Amino acid sequence: MKRHHNHGNPDYISPELVSVQFEFTHPTATTVCIAGTFNHWDPTAKPMHPSGNGHWLKETDLTPGTYEYCLVVDGHWMPDPQACETVPNPFGGRNSLLKVLRSPERDHLAGAENLSLKAPAIGKPEEQGKG
Repeated sequence: MKRHHNHGNPDYISPELVSVQFEFTHPTATTVCIAGTFNHWDPTAKPMHPSGNGHWLKETDLTPGTYEYCLVVDGHWMPDPQACETVPNPFGGRNSLLKVLRSPERDHLAGAENLSLKAPAIGKPEEQGKG
């Protein structure tokens, strides 16, 4: 997972980035891009890479949140057929919804920061506290 560091400002907290992988299959597509709220709907900003047999992949890092997006397949905008949810868009079509959650590793580390580092007392309860 990538982290951005700002060494000039010690109070800066970098946003958490979560790796997201997009997959798409289209047997005759020659170009496939992803356009959405995470890239200002730029249809050329996130091109997918062909991996053979009409299969396309793109991995990108996003901060946790909910995003709308479409696939741009040979210039034609369409919702992602693998998306679990879609919403209507202002052009009469549908946008796919992507919900990026905090990573479990980040939650685990955040919880570990609050743990006490004191070692538990060893011995019988009646012996604890005697010195």
